[in-house]
Amino acid sequence: MSAYDQLARLGITLPPIAVPAAAYVPFVQTGKLVFLSGHIARQDGKPWVGQLGLTMGTEDGKAAARAIAIDLMGTLDAACKAAGTDLNGVKRIVKLMSLVNSTPTFTEQHLVTNGASELFGEVFGPQVGAHARSAFGVAQIPLGACVEIELIAELA
Repeated sequence: MSAYDQLARLGITLPPIAVPAAAYVPFVQTGKLVFLSGHIARQDGKPWVGQLGLTMGTEDGKAAARAIAIDLMGTLDAACKAAGTDLNGVKRIVKLMSLVNSTPTFTEQHLVTNGASELFGEVFGPQVGAHARSAFGVAQIPLGACVEIELIAELA
């Protein structure tokens, strides 16, 4: 099943590529690798503000990470099209790096990040969607967002 069929099955419509909020570009391709800049969690078009362990629980953070994965796929779709392919031309989701705005005592950053990881697995399947990753707890994220995730993918 194609990535687009999986997205449709899940009821997901990809958003357009976001306009950068600072001095960076949304993605860079070098060789067959595409590096996507960090995307912050958004809810109703605004930064999804919160701190895990204080104002948010793990399940809310997981939902935020899933929302970021959808935004990342929108950017990845644009990157693929710029390279002359589409999401079905993704050979591998290589790595995610997740930053979780959390208190010093919150230790479930890895579970929060599962919200994104699991969706990439659902959309791309276990051979393409399984990836390496890092999940860090940080003191703050731009605009007070609860989670930020960046992605590296390989194109065929």
